[in-house]
Amino acid sequence: MFPYEIVPVEDALNRQLMNDFKGERTGFVQVGPKKWLLPASYADHAEKFYSYDVRSDDIWLMTFPRSGTTLCQELVWLLNNNLDFDAAVNIAMEKRFPFFEFTILHTEKFHAELRELNKNDPVVNQKLAFWRKPIYEMELTSPRHIKTHLPFSLLPPELSDKCKVIYIARNPKDVAVSYYHHNRLLRVHDYQGDFPKYWKYFQDDLLVFSPYWEHIKEGWEARHKKNVLFLFYEDLVNNMSDSVKKTAEFLGKNITENDVQKLCAHLNIDNFRKVVTVHENIPIIGAANTGEQGFLRRGKVGGNTEFTDEMNKAANEWIKKNLSNTDLKFPCY
Repeated sequence: MFPYEIVPVEDALNRQLMNDFKGERTGFVQVGPKKWLLPASYADHAEKFYSYDVRSDDIWLMTFPRSGTTLCQELVWLLNNNLDFDAAVNIAMEKRFPFFEFTILHTEKFHAELRELNKNDPVVNQKLAFWRKPIYEMELTSPRHIKTHLPFSLLPPELSDKCKVIYIARNPKDVAVSYYHHNRLLRVHDYQGDFPKYWKYFQDDLLVFSPYWEHIKEGWEARHKKNVLFLFYEDLVNNMSDSVKKTAEFLGKNITENDVQKLCAHLNIDNFRKVVTVHENIPIIGAANTGEQGFLRRGKVGGNTEFTDEMNKAANEWIKKNLSNTDLKFPCY
């Protein structure tokens, strides 16, 4: 039985959020004592997500959004599929490595509008039907590779005891900037405000899948379990070869130094962005703001210009405060 109360966000705040995030058509809820913020449609699936039948050969990738998820999905899938680069290039990520709770971002009301916009395109409408189908109704063959942005506490309790879980953490300033551009890019979010306002939402735990710190801390607390691998995005980018080897060892895969170099070359952001398809038809039905760079952006650590000097100083103090009672430390920060 699902153990947490699901409460609608207070009316005035809900209206404000829906005004700033035009892509959400049904409003928002907060879940449990940590007040996880999720689309209202989550309530329709919470119990089935929580009781989802995990398998011993599953591989789950868990992140707060925009924490290197796609990059690590590609690494894990290739390691577990004999470095089949041809398949990786020709089969969309969403089919190789499905998004566990994707359906909560795609309400029927939202899709009705998209169907109207694309009523003469049967391919697009077929795609919409795929996105609306919850994962617990899909027949996925083993070994399953599953991505999620939900925290440990909202997932099946036996998850980390029964199958392998990789958790990726990324420093909050880079996460917030990347999430901001992502929310501006996609019609399913369609964020209307500027970055300072978005950063306040981030700090106030009012972005979907927030609170950020609780999400990270749950992953950090699970890192000693034998079936959990905790990685930092900063290490994945700045010391990719070691991260590749560590992930291969965790998955029980023997790879040569030549394999490591091939993987590193493939995963280099300048190459990766050109060859990997994440979601089919996103440019057709997903773009809200075509001025944004795309689903895969910079793939860098730091160097964000969205923060003013004043904001940056305050952000650093906020980060320091939230890390003060933990032994968690982000590389390079």
